[in-house]
Amino acid sequence: MKKLLTASVLAIVSSWPAVAAAPDFQTNAPIAYMVDMSSGAVLYSKDPDRRIPPASLAKMMTVYVAFGLLKSGQIKADQLFDVRPETWQQWHGPKAGSTMFLSTGERVSVDNLLKGIVTLSGNDACVVLAEGVSGTEQAFTSLMNQQAAKLGLTNSHFGTSNGWPDNGVTYVTARDLAKLAAATIRDYPDLYKRYYSLPNFTWGKTLGAGADITQANRDPILGRVAGADGLKTGHTDESGYSFTGSAIQNGRRLVMVMSGMKSFNERIDESVKFMNWGFRAWQAKPIVSKGRKVETAEVQLGSANKVGLVAPSDLTATLPAGAAPDIQLRVVYDGPIKAPIKAGQHIADLEVISPDMPKQILPLVAETDVAEAGFFGRAWAGLKGLFGG
Repeated sequence: MKKLLTASVLAIVSSWPAVAAAPDFQTNAPIAYMVDMSSGAVLYSKDPDRRIPPASLAKMMTVYVAFGLLKSGQIKADQLFDVRPETWQQWHGPKAGSTMFLSTGERVSVDNLLKGIVTLSGNDACVVLAEGVSGTEQAFTSLMNQQAAKLGLTNSHFGTSNGWPDNGVTYVTARDLAKLAAATIRDYPDLYKRYYSLPNFTWGKTLGAGADITQANRDPILGRVAGADGLKTGHTDESGYSFTGSAIQNGRRLVMVMSGMKSFNERIDESVKFMNWGFRAWQAKPIVSKGRKVETAEVQLGSANKVGLVAPSDLTATLPAGAAPDIQLRVVYDGPIKAPIKAGQHIADLEVISPDMPKQILPLVAETDVAEAGFFGRAWAGLKGLFGG
């Protein structure tokens, strides 16, 4: 049964001045979405659930799958995969789009393939990685779709490892792309840091002279927005110019998605403007300090009938800069909560509710351990339930 409680921490925000509405943002991009990972607040939402072809943004899922395999030890960074002649034949030359300039018969490490995918957007690198992991690209896309389901990407499906147009088999939404970006950053922070912010990467040789080929990262906010460190661009005639990006400033991490822009330069301008707006027009407001008790929750069949709900870290809400709108705080949990309960276990949420904004949901955890009730405690609880006591 869902329990709703008015949180005692309302006193913390009672002195904040009020303003009218969330700050506005204007963009030419037909699809735009931004979320503050630090609070879960959605700062901007323009057609975020429209299904769109992802182009190279699909490579984020390819990389997410590879990160998981690396972390679990199923593949190694120095493991070598072969570039099959058939793969090279399909994914080289002007008609094959972005390329890492792999050579037929070459053996390439997982580490370098990931750099080729993230930094160079190599379509060839994606397929070589997919075939090296799963034998065929089709088998690898099954892993991509399994991970999409686990992450709750309910409006996404992957038919290729690189996002190459496939008559609508592969599709995503801006909301799902933001979830995928956030999951990458949250689940694999070390790998994210290693691969997603390289300014350039060198691989392959030019024809004739045999000079090294160095390509720059196409990320439009890297080096243009403070704290920018990812993620991925995409472009096809069908999808237009798109970008999923992230940056962190003063502990606040934002994730943005834009799609359907008309040119390379428009993608740069709109992406930089959007991310800067997210940091300047909004600010983090402290709600509850780490360890502070917010409320208590009812416990079922436990050694105690209540447990304290505390903040696992300093909890903040994202609110318009300079002031705060009227807000309400509400504790929500499914209860009574069945024992045993461990201290620090996530058992409730603190909802931050404000006009003109989706609610922000912050975690609350158990203050103490609560053991299962002994035989007599369970018997007594059963009798109370039987007689409505």
